Formats: sequence, C-alpha cells, structure tokens
Amino acid sequence: MTLATARRVVVKIGSALLVDAATGALKSTWLSGLAEDVARLKARGADVVLVSSGSIALGRGVLGLPLGGLPLEQSQAAAAVGQIRLARAYEEVLSPLGITTAQVLVTLEDSADRRRYLNSRATLETLLGFGVVPIVNENDTVATDEIRYGDNDRLAAQVAVTVGADLTVLLSDVDGFYSGNPKTDPAAEHYPVVEEITPALMAMAGDAGTGLSKGGMKTKLLAAQTATAAGCGLIITEGSRPNPLAALEAGERSTLFVARQDPSAARKHWIGSMKPQGTVALDEGAVRALRGGKSLLPAGVTQVTGDFGRGEPVEILGPDGSHIGAGLVRYTAHEARRLIGKRSDQIEETLGYPGRAALIHRDDMAL
Repeated sequence: MTLATARRVVVKIGSALLVDAATGALKSTWLSGLAEDVARLKARGADVVLVSSGSIALGRGVLGLPLGGLPLEQSQAAAAVGQIRLARAYEEVLSPLGITTAQVLVTLEDSADRRRYLNSRATLETLLGFGVVPIVNENDTVATDEIRYGDNDRLAAQVAVTVGADLTVLLSDVDGFYSGNPKTDPAAEHYPVVEEITPALMAMAGDAGTGLSKGGMKTKLLAAQTATAAGCGLIITEGSRPNPLAALEAGERSTLFVARQDPSAARKHWIGSMKPQGTVALDEGAVRALRGGKSLLPAGVTQVTGDFGRGEPVEILGPDGSHIGAGLVRYTAHEARRLIGKRSDQIEETLGYPGRAALIHRDDMAL
C-alpha cells in the first residue's frame, strides 16, 4: 500500500508541526502546503480524514499559558479557545481549493461504546460521501484521563479503523522507525518496511516528544498495531518539510507498517467473531438482497429474538432458521420488534421519531 494507491487516507498532524513552540502562533505557510497535498489526493478520488492536534497549543498561546503540563481546568480552557481557531485555520486553507471541512470532536468513550461508535462511523461516512474533509480531534474541553486517548497517534489509528481506511500517515518529527533514537544514536538502524510488530521491536521504541506533543515512538507502534490488525497500512514520515504528503510520494524516507489483510475483510472477521445478543430472521427477498450487497431493511424482517441494545451483534437467520451471517444492529430489540415488516417510510410513524433506514447496514454485516 502506498499513498499513491490509497483510496481512503487518514493523516495525523501533530501540534509541533502546526504551532510554533516559541510564539504559540499557527504555522500558516506549512498548513497551506498540506492543504495543497490534500487537494491533490481529493482530485484523484481519494477520501481524506485529518486527525489534527493543535487546539491546546493554540489556546495556550492565546491565553499566555506556559509550556509544560497544565492543570486539567487550564488544559480544557486552552482547548476551548484553540478549537475554534484550529477549525477556522483548516477552513481558510481548504475552502479556496473547493474543499468543505467539518469539525468532529471525539473521546475514547465514543469508540469503546458500540452505539457511539456506530453513530461516529455513520457521521464520518456521510461526510466523506459528501466529499467533505473531516478534521478530527480529541474533545479536550470535556475529556478527563479516564476517557482520553491521550495521544493523536492512537486516535488516528482508531479513526482509520472506524472509517475503513486503507492507509494512515503519521506526520512526525522523525522520518520513520529506528532501532534507537537517531537524534542521540548515530548507529540507529532505519526500518523502511515492518511486516510484523514484535516484542523486540516494541522494546526498541523510546519516547521522544517535544514540549507541545504527547506521543513518542511507542505510541506510534501501538497505533500501527491497531491499524494493521484492521487491514490499514500505516506510514511514519517526517512532516515538517513543505508539502509533506507530496514529499512522501516523491520518495522521502519513511517506514511502512504493512496491513495484515484488506480493511473490509478485517472488519467482517471482527463482526463475525462477536457473540450474538439475539437473532433477526428474514424472508427470502431480504436474504437475496443481502447476498446482492444490500443493507437489511425492516421490511424484510419476520422475527426478532433476544434483548440487545443499539450497536450490539445479532445473528441473521434465513426463513428456515439457517445461519446467514451476523451484524451490528442499529436499533434496540424492543425497537426492532416494533419495526418488523415496516417500510422505511413507516419508521418515524411507528417509533415516534426519525430513525435510520437500515436495521443493519451492509458495512456492519458479515455474511
């Protein structure tokens, strides 16, 4: 997998690339170059998601707060001030290139909770379908330690899993993975390709962050583990040069962590391995539709059993009770029973509120 062939790319941008450590000012020229790179990817048909640090760093500069650790309340206040500036900065560089942006703020709870995960996935998929470039960041205004990712390397990997990306690019302060810290060890060996992340490889990873960034090489390896297990390749490359993605395509040094399988296959394997919390039986027409690549609509459902919540796995059965597959359901068991046999245009009337057209979306299904 290379950037030139990727169809859906997640790019992580660290605070040190975006914000001048001494002044707290945005590096506007660098950001404009990144915007040009994004426009080139979009022009050839790729979807792009940006996972961007920088809100606390920008807010810190505006509020005159010192470098280093901050009390939780000051960190959240800096994030609140910086988030609006960060979103505006991306809009200002991408809008002239004809690209619409959206701000998406998340916490670890949004991926740990299945219902929130499905909602996040649906929102991001819809934005990408409209050609929008989502700007994702941890919601530092509300996140506390127990609900934090803690670094945007791992957040980028989780976003890549959520949207089914085939490549994640971590723009870093180093040009890849080394056997030691290349800044202090001249003999450190560079790894251009990593097929497998072994315990020995993890032991080589040190922590080398700046005064603005939180992630070291160990967090990047953890991110690579998450991404590659889900079928997404991951690249670490030095990001401070102008037009860093164009430089990567032109052959700048980097490390590629090879994905283990296709992202779609990895996701379906994950869904199929989960313990079902109930069953959904279908008529013949619905079975044919599913095997033709369609989502499951309530109209084709004949019976619902179990006590499941939104986002939980259910077994999909044919008219004779045979196993058809499994999927993550978008309604509770109580709601699903009320929707049996209903057309999509009857959902709001039946439930009393608008709902999703599909009971189980085709992307959340393993047949």
